[in-house]
Amino acid sequence: MGMFTSMNGTASALTAQRLRMDVISSNMANADSTRARKIGPDTWEPYRRKTVALQPNETSFSSFLHTAIGSKGANTAGEGVRVSKIDEDRDTPFKLIYDPEHPDANEDGYLQIPNVDPLREMVDLMSATRSYEANVTVFNASKGMMMKALEIGK
Repeated sequence: MGMFTSMNGTASALTAQRLRMDVISSNMANADSTRARKIGPDTWEPYRRKTVALQPNETSFSSFLHTAIGSKGANTAGEGVRVSKIDEDRDTPFKLIYDPEHPDANEDGYLQIPNVDPLREMVDLMSATRSYEANVTVFNASKGMMMKALEIGK
């Protein structure tokens, strides 16, 4: 295991959580956008909530095997995470409110508004922020251990 392996894994997690916070911010900013995608000549679809899917960085089995053989199985550090996709939430329906005066209301007077729930977004934002802060703590601990190791060599 290299000296910077833990820092690389933590850095990938920081990047992933920052992207997650950016997507949540985009959801909050578009919570009232009734015209996000044009689906017809005079028809618009509201903004759809976006979600981030994370997955572990994986290498091929052969490269993992060679690493394990070379270090006698001591490679227990993870390789971090990556964003596998940013997807739209198609399971949650749009909310309907009665507003016959709105230009985007249907013929019955109902307006479709985005499927963004501000409370859910705030919970997700708090989760992403806490995860980001935890990864910063891990990064600083790794840096501190490396600095102490360098001091031993003096």
